[in-house]
Amino acid sequence: MIGATLDQPGIGSVPDEVLMKDISLRRHEALNELYGRHSKRLRATIDGVVHEESEADDVLQEIFLQVWEEAGRYSSKAGKPLGWMVTIARRRAIDRLRRRQAYSRARERYEQRVMQGSQTPRRDAARLLVLNDLRNFLKKNIRALPRFQREAVELSFFMGLSHREIAAATGAPLGTVKTRLELGLQKLTHALRPLRHKV
Repeated sequence: MIGATLDQPGIGSVPDEVLMKDISLRRHEALNELYGRHSKRLRATIDGVVHEESEADDVLQEIFLQVWEEAGRYSSKAGKPLGWMVTIARRRAIDRLRRRQAYSRARERYEQRVMQGSQTPRRDAARLLVLNDLRNFLKKNIRALPRFQREAVELSFFMGLSHREIAAATGAPLGTVKTRLELGLQKLTHALRPLRHKV
């Protein structure tokens, strides 16, 4: 019996395939065991793509959340559980990298627009320092947003997704996406208000 394997001291010897079945039955011990076995390998896969510790931690958590949610759909015909998780890790790490690159490109375009609209022909070193500070301030405040609000802002403004596309990508209702986006933008606007005179 699958359930019996988790009540015995030898859970460490249970095959990954059995752990996947136990996870599909919402047994946290099985997920913990799977994490203990494979988190280092998955982290190495993520690090090879993302190269940023905090983001790699986020991706690792996302992987095991996905394993928890989708364990019931796993089939051994698709290969070993570790191979399946490595595939998820690569895909999520690449998505995270693309999102960061898209954010970086959008930020650069924004900075160029600000500079073109406000700078005189001669280069103003003090102005560049202020803009750099503003960029870092904006980045910090976006990161400080609650996870779902930050995700909505990034998908909308840095990846150019519509509200409906964000809803489809995140699995959230359309109204929830609009609310998250509105709350996130309100917080950013409030945070930036004292700095408006500097731009």
